[in-house]
Amino acid sequence: MVSAETVFTLHVAAGGERLDRYLAAALTDISRNQVQRLLETGCVTLNGAVETKTAHKVAAGDRILVTVPPPQPVDIAPEALPLDVLYEDGDILVLNKAAGMVVHPGAGNFSGTLVNAVLAHAPDLSGVGGELRPGIVHRLDKDTSGVLIVGKHDVALNGLQRQFKQRTVEKTYLALAIGRLEPDAGIIEAPIARHRIHRQKMAVDTKGKPSRTRWRVTQRLRDAARRPYTLLEVDLLTGRTHQIRVHLAWLGFPLVGDEVYGPARQLLACPRQFLHAQRLALLHPVTLAPLEFIAPLPEDLAAVLAGLEREA
Repeated sequence: MVSAETVFTLHVAAGGERLDRYLAAALTDISRNQVQRLLETGCVTLNGAVETKTAHKVAAGDRILVTVPPPQPVDIAPEALPLDVLYEDGDILVLNKAAGMVVHPGAGNFSGTLVNAVLAHAPDLSGVGGELRPGIVHRLDKDTSGVLIVGKHDVALNGLQRQFKQRTVEKTYLALAIGRLEPDAGIIEAPIARHRIHRQKMAVDTKGKPSRTRWRVTQRLRDAARRPYTLLEVDLLTGRTHQIRVHLAWLGFPLVGDEVYGPARQLLACPRQFLHAQRLALLHPVTLAPLEFIAPLPEDLAAVLAGLEREA
């Protein structure tokens, strides 16, 4: 579904705010990333002149025109790949993403992704949200399994994006950490930014974005050598890249199987990082009915957990 070009006219009442933040707050159906792309591509005029600087401070009385072009056609081949559908209606599609599947196409991954599979399952999604992520609201790392929601048309997508932006979506993960994490619950508050040297990684950094992770212990376990592990339920209170993995590693309790943020030598055999998006709770983007989705722990992680439970 491709909509027509849309033009928004805004009159600034009070100045002093960055232009990108002002636009993101004023245009509630447009994400911060979309705002930045609109600025970069010359789609924003300030008092009649094109403005591309995101950090420009708006002033009282400024007149801003924002032109939102229609979504670009998505040149991604639909692929009939297996999908575990937890729920579907005319507005949303809720999936239990398998580990090992990349969510959206990118460098080196233009086929075999979740987007390829979703386009085969729901062909009308092509163009929703534009670019290379039709209908995709959030993402999970390649080796993280669990609940993922897709908007099937622009109204649903915008409604979902608004909830994620306002942080009203409840996202709970099941994670197995190395070591005995105490006390029984806590919150990690530590800013996250891209690693200053290893650019493929993230890191806790004083110059990073504010990041909050809440955790609670569900089970304390030991392996055959009596080494301790802690099974956690983790709530994402912000949505930074690799947030749970980075925060727990920074705290000194990296995830079992995490080859990027964990120890180089893993003492407990695990086929991947032990991280599963177990629960997602939010409002239906169209009807506003409360929804909750649960994805069962997949067999590979369940086997690791069962092995530890036998030793307990």
